[in-house]
Amino acid sequence: MKDKIKHVFFDLDHTLWDFDKNSGLTFEKILGINGIEVELSTFLEVYEPINLKYWKLYREEKVTKPALRYGRLKEAFDAIDVEVEDHVIDQLSVAYIDHLTTFNHLFEGTIDILNYLRTKYHLHIITNGFEEAQERKMKNANIRDYFKTITNSEMVGVKKPNPKIFNFALESAKARPEESVMIGDSLEADIEGAHNIGMETIHFDYRNLNNANGFKRVTTLRSIKNYL
Repeated sequence: MKDKIKHVFFDLDHTLWDFDKNSGLTFEKILGINGIEVELSTFLEVYEPINLKYWKLYREEKVTKPALRYGRLKEAFDAIDVEVEDHVIDQLSVAYIDHLTTFNHLFEGTIDILNYLRTKYHLHIITNGFEEAQERKMKNANIRDYFKTITNSEMVGVKKPNPKIFNFALESAKARPEESVMIGDSLEADIEGAHNIGMETIHFDYRNLNNANGFKRVTTLRSIKNYL
């Protein structure tokens, strides 16, 4: 792979930017501000799979952005039998986005691997996250300048794994699929989506689920050096 790759495309959330950690800290802050008394660990335990479900629906164009932001909170509160009025949920959904980018923990090894790769390859981002939030995340975490192009689903009008977003990103980067690799945590959105248009892939399996899927796999970012 090292000999033919010229462009490295990263997902952002759950790949470089530690979404789970930053999201947990955000909820701790905004639930306290709004006086909602819940056990944070209990809330997060139900919220995280609900959030993943809503993002899958969002990728599949089955829910809108406002429906995602409201629905994931509503379902999480219902799941732990905490009654929160709709207008408060709306306030929380706005506060969540506002505060989320004030926490900027990266996965261990992020800066190390970016510094290693930037001397050898052109680096890029392809993300399904909301455009305004993703830009703030990268700037506040001091990683924006590593990337030559940023492709966001909102600018393309489709989401990973739709081939259009990968083709848009390749065109923006002036890159060919066969000289490009996609690195991300989602088998469906990142790995299968990129593979289907001819890109190389590396699955960042940070949860160490060890799915037997036939794709190149790492459980730490530093392990990418084994391939690139």
